[in-house]
Amino acid sequence: MGQSFSGKVVWVTGASSGIGEAIAKAFAAQGAKVILSARREDELQRVKKEAGLSDNNCLVLPIDLYNANEIIPSAEKVIQRFGTIDVLVCNAGVAQRFPVVDSTMEINRQIMELNFFSVIALTKSVLPEMIKKQSGNIVVISSVMGKIAIPERSMYAASKHALHGFFDALRGEVYRKNIKVTVVCPGYIKTNVSINAVNADGKSYGKMDEGQDRGMTPEKCANGILKAVAKGKDEYFIGGKELLAVTFARLFPSLFLSTVKKVASKKMT
Repeated sequence: MGQSFSGKVVWVTGASSGIGEAIAKAFAAQGAKVILSARREDELQRVKKEAGLSDNNCLVLPIDLYNANEIIPSAEKVIQRFGTIDVLVCNAGVAQRFPVVDSTMEINRQIMELNFFSVIALTKSVLPEMIKKQSGNIVVISSVMGKIAIPERSMYAASKHALHGFFDALRGEVYRKNIKVTVVCPGYIKTNVSINAVNADGKSYGKMDEGQDRGMTPEKCANGILKAVAKGKDEYFIGGKELLAVTFARLFPSLFLSTVKKVASKKMT
């Protein structure tokens, strides 16, 4: 592994479950000081306890990322508590399970607010400190859907595609300041992402997708992500055979789109 995270100040959003929880625990195991953020404070306290963190090396910082006004004050609390921010892990997000025709602009904007705009706001909240000290890591949890798109994932894919455009540009702006940007593209990871995905009415989908159910464990995913960040990777894909879809789409775009159409047609019949 490249750099060590021992003693580093790491802020993880979406830390109450899934990949975010596993990442927070992995950083804690390496001796990092970890800030845990999500909406559910009771779950953050559970993660803190299970990770073996104490008040000396952990800050439980509940935040509602749909509310942009909470982001800058939260970053200020982190700096006041630990003096700096070395690593920001933007993991919070929401998936969808509905076709475009059934969507409302309200639910579309909500998905984009959490998956894209809150990530930008978080990044901007820590950038001045990172630029000041000429170092830092920004880790963005995107998705394979940041490279391809399939039916009933329109806004989710759009939000993840947007992350790649923004952070590819940012990487070029900050690399001379010794700030690294790693965009992570997980495939199927066994989390509750499909269960918590939203329907067109904003309610939870409530089902575990088959691919998710047989996916990689969050712990294995988190360990891979930490290794990628330590090595300074710009982009990192992790998952199983589903990752081949990205290569397939890049090398054979017409065939890939034809396959997507066929899958969609079968689903609608």
